[in-house]
Amino acid sequence: MDDQNKNLILATALSFLVILVWFYIFPPEDILPPVVEQTQSATGTSQTGDGVVTPPKAGGASAVAVAPPVAITNVETRDAAIASSARVTIKTDRVEGSLSLIGGRIDDLHLLDYNVRLNDSSVKVTLLSPAGGPNAYYTSYGWQPAGDLEFAQVPGATTPWQVVSGSVLTQTTPITLQWDNGSGLIFHRTISIDDNYLFSITQSVKNNTSAEVAMAAYGIIARTGEPDVEGFFISHEGVVRYNGDDFEGDKLEEINYDDLPDLPFVAAEAGNVDKIKGVNGGWTGFADKYWMTTLIPAGNQTFTSLVKYSQQIDSYQTEVRLPLSKIASGASYEVTTSLFAGAKEWETLRDYQDTQGVTHFIESIDWGWFSVITKPMFRLLNFLNHFIGNMGWSILALTLVIKAMLFPLAYKSYVSMARMKELQPEMEKLKEQCGDDRQRLQKEMMALYKKKKANPAAGCLPIILQIPIFFSLYKVIFVTIGLRHAPFIAWVKDLSAPDPTSLLNLFGLLPFSPPGPESFLAILSIGVLPILMGITMWMQQKLNPAPTDATQKMIFAWMPWVFMFMLGRFASGLVLYWVANNTITFTQQYLIMRSQGVKPDVFGNIRESLGKLGKKSEK
Repeated sequence: MDDQNKNLILATALSFLVILVWFYIFPPEDILPPVVEQTQSATGTSQTGDGVVTPPKAGGASAVAVAPPVAITNVETRDAAIASSARVTIKTDRVEGSLSLIGGRIDDLHLLDYNVRLNDSSVKVTLLSPAGGPNAYYTSYGWQPAGDLEFAQVPGATTPWQVVSGSVLTQTTPITLQWDNGSGLIFHRTISIDDNYLFSITQSVKNNTSAEVAMAAYGIIARTGEPDVEGFFISHEGVVRYNGDDFEGDKLEEINYDDLPDLPFVAAEAGNVDKIKGVNGGWTGFADKYWMTTLIPAGNQTFTSLVKYSQQIDSYQTEVRLPLSKIASGASYEVTTSLFAGAKEWETLRDYQDTQGVTHFIESIDWGWFSVITKPMFRLLNFLNHFIGNMGWSILALTLVIKAMLFPLAYKSYVSMARMKELQPEMEKLKEQCGDDRQRLQKEMMALYKKKKANPAAGCLPIILQIPIFFSLYKVIFVTIGLRHAPFIAWVKDLSAPDPTSLLNLFGLLPFSPPGPESFLAILSIGVLPILMGITMWMQQKLNPAPTDATQKMIFAWMPWVFMFMLGRFASGLVLYWVANNTITFTQQYLIMRSQGVKPDVFGNIRESLGKLGKKSEK
């Protein structure tokens, strides 16, 4: 290998090392949300200190009333924020929490089926948290005033509601709240929840005044401070919305949190805003890796969808505004919307899509670029797990199915590889005969391929097909909640997490804990599955004809061990698939080569490699 190739490889390795060191020593800083008092913008949009940006008056009226201030102070703990307001308990088989009677906010929600830590049921996943506390994340509903109405005359983020029906919100007992504005308008809000994660919110108003009034209902999901997300490019975390079947443009939109500050500033909305009008049959909300909150108007409602970021109060919002409604004197009006707040379970989302008419709701799961492969692969994995009952064994069964489907192509490839392997000695002779005359060498090699009916490119087809399959399965394993805390066998307790064993402490034989993911040594702390992956990949490589170029030969020789460390900290489910795929591929290729009269001496290669290592250690 010449000096240029050596320098290139050395520079690449050093650059990779510098990047790793930098991110481990200097991780990105967490930005704490500032505490901001209520302000009033010149254009009439009111911002409150809890992070809710109240919509301006409906209909574009010029005179806008100031929204009432939020009667809370920022506190250090979530429990203190909950205790600062009167509440109604939420309790079902799958969620528990409470809603605040100040503003009628749904702002305290735990998912009972999901633990924060593996095998520890004492702490459940927290989805929603109240305003004023850390990591505030909640929903707020209300009415936009129009005409002569002011904000003080309609419900908003600070309205003091009273319970008039129900005491605990369950899947069988809804809660009804009431607020009388004191000037002839009586508002009610009825909240119910189903057996899973779908809330139904009915807002109504009775006009007991002597004049017609106009207002528009809205719903808001607000988050204060940038959420703590994984930030991995393969999984979308941020705003997700479906703009309706009749929308001209991108029907499904995904906006990352760090892209929201780049939205155009709209003075009338007092922040960075993306606004779409006239959407029919859509939904909008925030999606994390496994969890989601989504505002869902009724399928026949036309509404306006907004995405907002307010730098002043560090607030992220998605918003739904319904059309302006005029309520005659003595008349009543009501509107119902839904709220999804829970885990992104495929079966649950599919059920809401099929039975509740939430259009394309399963698209809220980030299926990735290869969704045409990812979706059927997930369904097959889910189907296998339904019968097997263990995600690890289901991944192995899925690997068998994939390999069976690709076998006709693989067979042709392995036959061609067998012929190439058989031609290896003749190719080495040609290389010696031609010396540095590369043009002659290529000509002689092509004549040899034609004579022996060997195709050197035939082995690439299964690899090309394997790339989208690999990425699709990686996507399935990474974003599918069914693999979260899913055990396999023995030491593998969570298929969505890396192999917990470590080479650095000899897989638990030495009396110290391996370095955590925050340590630079974590890249060397690979477990049993990654090592098996490297070994099976190396064994598979030994069946293939070696490259004639010395540089390529060296790169291929190092590739299994580089991949072993690169994928060592990936999800155990993905590494398990890779081990199974390599093992099945090796078995298929070995048997096919034997059937073609080629007898690969893989174990002889192993003995030869170990012998070379022994000689180097003696020196």
